[in-house]
Order: sequence, then C-alpha cells, then structure tokens
Amino acid sequence: MNEETHNQDAPEEYASPPVSDLGRCEQERKEYLEGWQRAKADHINYKKEEAKRLEDIARFITAGLVQDLLPVLDSFELAIRSMPASGAASDKGHEQGVLLIRTQLLDVLKRRGLELIEVIPGEAFNPERHESIGEVEAKFSPGTVAEEIQKGFTLKGKVVRPSRVRIVKAVI
Repeated sequence: MNEETHNQDAPEEYASPPVSDLGRCEQERKEYLEGWQRAKADHINYKKEEAKRLEDIARFITAGLVQDLLPVLDSFELAIRSMPASGAASDKGHEQGVLLIRTQLLDVLKRRGLELIEVIPGEAFNPERHESIGEVEAKFSPGTVAEEIQKGFTLKGKVVRPSRVRIVKAVI
C-alpha cells in the first residue's frame, strides 16, 4: 500500500490539517489564553478592591460606634470624680463597680483600636492632638500644655477626638 492510497483510505479526522488551519488554531489559542489571563488578573484585582472596601466600611462603622461611646466614657470619668471620699463600705462597692464597668468598656474599645492620647503638663501644644480651650498661668513655658480638661483618643492611629487642654498663657 502506498502512502497516497493510505491517506485516501484514512478517515478525514485523522488527516493532517492544512497549514492555514493550524496557524488559525494557534492564533485562537493565544487569544483565548491572553483573555483568560486578563480575566484572572481582573478577578484578583476585584477581590483586592472588594476586601479594601469591606475594610473601609468596617473602619467607618467602628469609628461611628466609638464616637457614640466617648460621651459614655466621659460620664464614667465624671461619676468617678464626683464620688464622695467618705470611705464607707457601701460607697467603696459602688466605686469599684463603676471603675469595673469603665475598665471593661475601655478594654472593648482598645481591642477595636482605641487609644488614649497621653497629655503631660509642660509638653508642647500639638494642634493635631490637642484642642486649646483657654489659657492659664502656670509654671511651664508659654504655649505649652498646662492641664488636660477632657481626654482625647485615637482610633487606629487617627485622632477621633483631640484632648481638650488649657495652655500656658504668654506673659506680656
């Protein structure tokens, strides 16, 4: 059997495709592969963007909740300062209860990223972390912090409420 007869007897599906069909198939394969790679990259980028968006939403919700709870912390501070120093056993129990609840609330907020802004009398006034609500005479340099009036807080490094302070008055 010669080769020519063999090719004529073979079914068409086994016949070698013409060169033009092979080139077209390779071109289609290349296009499909490139399309798949682009789709895969787009999907990866979408997943990253969606994760960032969800993180931003969670951060926004947490910041709103923290803002709503800061007045509660202020009320605890006021309650603690206004407690009588009588030393009676019942007063001590109430004081310990109030301190415990405040500590629990602070612990929950700290786990969410809330941190207290430390204010040290005599430190330089920082408008990014402090809000001046007045001036007083004090033993520190003019323009420095004299005293803290209301505690300030940061949430994951961003100031959610600056510390309200009085600064040392400049002597004229």
